[in-house]
Amino acid sequence: MAMDHEELAAALFRILETGDTDLAAQVVGPDNHNREAAVAPAACATPGPAGTLASSAWLRSAFSGLRFPVLGVARNEHQVWIRLRMQGRHTGPFVRFRDGALDQAVPPTSRDIDFEQVHLLDIRDGRVVRHEALRDDLTMLGQLGVFPPTPALAARMVAWKVSGRAGRAADRVSALAAEAAGLASGHRAATHRRA
Repeated sequence: MAMDHEELAAALFRILETGDTDLAAQVVGPDNHNREAAVAPAACATPGPAGTLASSAWLRSAFSGLRFPVLGVARNEHQVWIRLRMQGRHTGPFVRFRDGALDQAVPPTSRDIDFEQVHLLDIRDGRVVRHEALRDDLTMLGQLGVFPPTPALAARMVAWKVSGRAGRAADRVSALAAEAAGLASGHRAATHRRA
């Protein structure tokens, strides 16, 4: 059953919440480009459902109970703008990358996050083919105690970097994202074999 633009937008964020490979195959076009993958593990930049599933694995590795409640949607013939909140609890390392290398690893804080985002999705042939966002990352980092840094978290982040835990966390989350992307490729191949 074909989804309308608003249903596609909401479904994209259900994929991020759950890692649902079947839904990813229905919603995300094979040439989907995620412009926001620049701070994520390399697998998140993979075109198509694989990159979306990698992004889901990356976010869910850091935030349990990940949710994206929708606040509003606007659309035209080929685009959807979706305003939502990103919510969850920071229970795993939140690892950010720059140019494919570890930039920052925030050790788990057990703090809740709840901040607003606006996403622009391009739609073609009933699927999402491009994604970019305007996120309030400063609010999220403030909720985690990173910006401005609390003395305790700053000390933990330095200790993680010096001890190598930050690098190991980056390797682990990169492997999780790559595995999720591989699952997407395997699912696509299985779907094509069934057709």
